[in-house]
Amino acid sequence: MEKFFKIKERGSTVRTEIFAGLTTFFAMCYIVVVNPTQVTGSSLDVAIANGTGQIWNAVYIASILVAMIGTLLMALYAKMPFAQACGMGLNSFFFVSFVLFAEDKVAGYQSGLVIILVSGIVFLLLSVTGLRKYIATALPDCLKKAIPAGIGLFIAYIGFQNVGIIQANMYTKTQLFDFHGVLDKIGTDVVNEAGEVIGVFSGFDAWKAMAPVVLTIIGLVLIAVLAKKNVKGNVIISILVVTVLYYVTTLQMPSFDLGNIGQSFKDFGTVGITGVFKSASWSNAFADVFKAIVLIITFCLVDMFDTIGTLYGTAAQADMLDENGDPINVNEAMMCDSIGTVAGAILGTSTCTTFVESAAGVGAGGRTGLTSVVTAICFALCLFLSPIASLIPGCATAPALIYVGVLMMKNFAKVDMDDVTSAVPAFMALVIMVLSYSISNGIGVGAITYVLITLLTGKYKKKDIVITIIALLFVARFLLITM
Repeated sequence: MEKFFKIKERGSTVRTEIFAGLTTFFAMCYIVVVNPTQVTGSSLDVAIANGTGQIWNAVYIASILVAMIGTLLMALYAKMPFAQACGMGLNSFFFVSFVLFAEDKVAGYQSGLVIILVSGIVFLLLSVTGLRKYIATALPDCLKKAIPAGIGLFIAYIGFQNVGIIQANMYTKTQLFDFHGVLDKIGTDVVNEAGEVIGVFSGFDAWKAMAPVVLTIIGLVLIAVLAKKNVKGNVIISILVVTVLYYVTTLQMPSFDLGNIGQSFKDFGTVGITGVFKSASWSNAFADVFKAIVLIITFCLVDMFDTIGTLYGTAAQADMLDENGDPINVNEAMMCDSIGTVAGAILGTSTCTTFVESAAGVGAGGRTGLTSVVTAICFALCLFLSPIASLIPGCATAPALIYVGVLMMKNFAKVDMDDVTSAVPAFMALVIMVLSYSISNGIGVGAITYVLITLLTGKYKKKDIVITIIALLFVARFLLITM
């Protein structure tokens, strides 16, 4: 195992790799339940009621299988500590494009799988020919440094939102968790939907409302303190401690929900894995050729730059960049990503991509493919048990995401802020990733800004042709597709 993964050579240990793999899994295992919910636009009980229950079940199984396949490819072929799963944002786009407005939901879902399959094949061809690596390494230096920092803010923002530290506000759009508002409710009547008083809001009710926020802060401080003391596995220790504190202080009982597993396998075989092979699916997918082409290009672009962004961000955090500032084994990692997308379409789910939450495992010390092996094994367990996500509360994984965000921000310090041709594109990429909730949007806006500034200031160089093509593709995507 040492010879295959080169664990010591990359400055790691087997124990650290196992901890890192568990950390990555706990940070991203939510996808097992969230992905089918996003693809159908509803939770399982609602999906069953509105006729998309079969799709939900099929995508549930497919999501786990794709995560296993993609992550094992990363482990054994690319030998990198990255995990793959169905991309967030892309699954919602899949729902809007193929399921939401379809009269026959199953037929719409299956025609969408055809588009994903074709985009995955195009992706694979780009990887095989090396064009994808060329595109990745052609990014301007300022964007290479801004992308990891932007991803750091992005995943920290996800952590803040998951536990409600950052909340929606109708006036300012977002706000900090309202502690005063919760405490002020103590002693007031609790009213149900029918307008009937069913109890009084107690101090314990207030604590349960505040617990995720408070425990997240405790977890973040614990990670930082342990890191300062050079304690290995600080992230996983925090996850375990906060999990125990959550159940003990809120008096909730952890339990597995075996639920719908048997039916999930049945629906997976009926509408999932068989869907992309039906002739009707292909006819429906290409009924509007122009729309199909635009969708294929869109899925390719988003997947490509989400993956590129994640690879640069996590590789920078793990000190796994070459002398040019590019991730090692980048072509192998991209190949794994494209194969994962093709496999996902065949199995019955939306685009597979390298997960930004891989940075949590890297932050826990993961440096080799063994980290990914552990993560894949954990996903495999979800096929036969209820999602492990049901055991690990969001307040336990949120500190890991926020802490990794802190670590990844150091990359932005390397941007030359005295040169506007570097500073402005880097800043735009950083901010847009967070505000638009999309890594690829940030890269796209950063690329467009870079090209315009270099052209208008006479700093444009021959090597900028690639980034110009990328910018033009993003302009077309922004104009033609709403995401």
